Formats: sequence, structure tokens, C-alpha cells
Amino acid sequence: MASEISPKAEISPKAKIGNNCKIFPFVYIEDDVEIGDNCIIFPFVSICNGSRIGNGNKIHQGSVIAALPQDFNFRGEKSYVVIGDNNVIRENVVINRGTHRDGRTIIGNKNFLLEGTHISHDTVVGDQCVFGYGVKIAGDCEIHNGAIFSSSAIQNANTRVGRLAMIQAGTTFSRDIPPYVVAGGKPIEYGGPNYTMMGEAGIDEKVQKHIANAYRLLFHGKTSTFDVVNQIKDQVPDSPEIQTIIQFLESSQSGIMCK
Repeated sequence: MASEISPKAEISPKAKIGNNCKIFPFVYIEDDVEIGDNCIIFPFVSICNGSRIGNGNKIHQGSVIAALPQDFNFRGEKSYVVIGDNNVIRENVVINRGTHRDGRTIIGNKNFLLEGTHISHDTVVGDQCVFGYGVKIAGDCEIHNGAIFSSSAIQNANTRVGRLAMIQAGTTFSRDIPPYVVAGGKPIEYGGPNYTMMGEAGIDEKVQKHIANAYRLLFHGKTSTFDVVNQIKDQVPDSPEIQTIIQFLESSQSGIMCK
């Protein structure tokens, strides 16, 4: 089915737009843009050069996709924002493209970005994440599947958030938040395992207890993260989820919160 495009939208003839899209008045789309099928682009959205947008996305009023990176290292190189399928991008969301040549800011599938979310340059977001009102994600961050940010949370540059982690409202952090935890407060504190999301993800209750034991060693022990990893390997029954925690801790470059 052909796309429904308002004559009041300003769209470059070089842009590639898929089938069955609906593009409202006053949308602005630049030359180097590719949009998949079944997308809805609401009024006053700007989709800039370097946008690669998949299928079934909804982008609401006032959002800017592939805005120039807010990075002093940017020299005008060609870079991208790559957005997967079935994402909901609400009003006034800004997503910056990568800083360096061929750099990419990546948004996966089935994510929900509420009003005022800002995803900065070269950040990689997985699938099924939720970003609350006014969440700000700095450059070069990594956010794994199923992470949830409550309103006004701020993630500083070069940090990671693990799978199914929950960041509470108003939290600012500069170190990695590991998988399956609740974190929040000023200063940030460990709030326990994220049992609600683990249950919804189908993680067995016995494994949830093992995860709680692993984090008891990490956050309540008085030893280094390196030693904690060895303790987890020795004392906690193995599972894919425990391996996810171990790999996350071992690969941390920014350090782990509260450690």
C-alpha cells in the first residue's frame, strides 16, 4: 500500500520512504534518510541526514532524529542513527547521530521513549527499554535489553546499564549499573534485585535467589569487584543469568556503582 504523505510536509526527493507510512503536515525530512514500512510520523518531526529507521515506528510531535552530535570532537563527518522496529518515540525526543565517520547511535526494537528523552551520540540501546519523562543519556553509553529509566534520570558518558535494571526517578550516575538490579537515590544506592521484571521475563525463582546472593556478595561485602567475581564463580550456582552478571562485572571500564 502506498504511503500517505501530506503535501504540507517538506520531504527531500532523495529520501527513501517505505510502504504504508503516514506522514503528517510540517514534517521535515532531509536527503540521506531511509524509513521502513508502516511508520507514522506526526507533525513537526525533523528527520535529519543519517537516519536509518526500520518498520512500524511511531515518532511524535517535535522529535528530532539524527540531530548533529553535541560533541566538541564532531568535525562534520557522515554518521548515522539506526533505529529498529516498533519503537514509540514520544514528543520532543532528541536522538543525536554518531560523532566520527560511520559512527552510529543505535536504538533497537520495541523501545518506548517518553516525552523529552535525549539519547546522545554513539549510544547503543537494546530492545524493550523504557525511558521516562526527561531522561538524559550522554554519549558513548550502552543500555541492555529491558532496562527501565524512571523520569529525569541522567546517565553520564561512557557508562552501561545491564539487562532488566531499573533506575529510579531523578537518579544521576557515572558508573555502570549491573543487570537485574534496582538503583536510585542521591548518591546512588543499590535497591535490591529487580524481582518484578525478572518475574515478567520468566526467570525462575530459584535463579532469582541466586542473583540476589551474587549481589549480596557484591554490594554487602568488603572486597574488590575482582574478588567478588571469583566468589560468585565459587559460591553461586551457574546459570545464563549468573554468567551475564559475571561478564558484565568483568568487562566494566567505568567501575560498578556503589563500589
